[in-house]
Amino acid sequence: MNIIRYSEGGFADQLRRLTAPSSLFDPLIEQRTREIIEAVRARGDGALLEFTERFDGAKLRADQLAATTAELMDASIRADRSLREAVRLARKNIETFSRRSLRRNWSGRNAQGAVVGEKFDPFQRVGIYIPGGTAPLASTALMTVTLAKAAGCPEIVVCTPAGKTGQIAPALLFALNAAGATSTYRVGGAQAIAAMAFGTCTIPRVQKIFGPGNAYVVAAKRLLFGHVAVDLLPGPSELLVLADDSADARFVAADLLAQAEHGSGHERVWLVTASRKLLAAVKRELAGQSRRLPRKEYIQRALDQQGWLVLVKHLEDGIRLANQLAPEHCEVIARNAAKIAERIKTAGAIFLGPHSPTVLGDYVAGPSHVLPTGGAGACFAGLTADQFQRRTSVVQYDRNSLQRSLAAVRKLAEVEGLEAHARSAAIRLEASKRAPQQRKRILSSS
Repeated sequence: MNIIRYSEGGFADQLRRLTAPSSLFDPLIEQRTREIIEAVRARGDGALLEFTERFDGAKLRADQLAATTAELMDASIRADRSLREAVRLARKNIETFSRRSLRRNWSGRNAQGAVVGEKFDPFQRVGIYIPGGTAPLASTALMTVTLAKAAGCPEIVVCTPAGKTGQIAPALLFALNAAGATSTYRVGGAQAIAAMAFGTCTIPRVQKIFGPGNAYVVAAKRLLFGHVAVDLLPGPSELLVLADDSADARFVAADLLAQAEHGSGHERVWLVTASRKLLAAVKRELAGQSRRLPRKEYIQRALDQQGWLVLVKHLEDGIRLANQLAPEHCEVIARNAAKIAERIKTAGAIFLGPHSPTVLGDYVAGPSHVLPTGGAGACFAGLTADQFQRRTSVVQYDRNSLQRSLAAVRKLAEVEGLEAHARSAAIRLEASKRAPQQRKRILSSS
């Protein structure tokens, strides 16, 4: 664990290292990702099969990429009562929260009396990436597919890496099926993102891609933006705990360890406090608790690389640092936590008080745990159900509202030198004026 204190020399330089760009913007990772994308674009399924064998160790045929009905049935049979109940509880909270997040159609009249509004339609085919790696993330299936289902997306395509045996974890398959996935493919990494963006003979092209992933997955989403819509840039997990001397060191350490255990080694965790006593106690707790955890090797790697205990002079300095880091998760374990949280403007999600660990957001609270990382929280929000909706504006003028708008249209078109723009509005009024005169001539001639 890295420790920096405001009272020590070089504190400013250490803070610059602390706030350096994450692995999401590694130029070597970006170059390798470009190569993978181009291979999938050029060779489709052939490239997918090659990369699946190279990176995941599974030798498959194209007709084995899709999860079968038999696999889904087997996963359902193998799901015990406790798993079923956990999935049911989490899905209910996520679905309820998601339905409240959806946008509703609306309409009204502008200043000239025209009817204007918006309609919101679900994307017809969405792609969702579920990380695999060292843990089958059934929770991520619930935190993504449930939102797509709540938004009404008719086709929900999922890609997730399989292990060396080529099998998807039954618990993950059960969660995907329960949440509403319509098809699932055993493809991972940047190649899965490329497949959903371009389409292959086996995997259909989608309109928008959602879901977290490692640095290669996030790089692929950035590089493919424009070929396909993407949600945000959710990479390896992050947690910043902003705490004062009222915090329990056991709780803080447990929360930092929970986010460090994912396994990529690129996870980032920070404790920021003005309490020397708390910092020292958290350091001891991290050492003691981590020894008892089964994934201690993964945890230690993350803590060594991107684990920080930061002593600031005042909690005010901690608030400024939190806004600079824009962490994925931010826990505020301090007196007046709600007041402090009002001043944190860039976190993906904020957890208030000693009894709101980030793990509740990971699993059951209701909001999606798919959140921006790597500083992207400064400009991105977390995943919400309305991101599965496509927004369309709707405009309807009648003759009177067109008449009241014509002078402004003509002037703006004149300023821009676009005469045909003005003409396309004016011609309608000219035509409506001629029509009564033509009717009069016809009547008089008869």
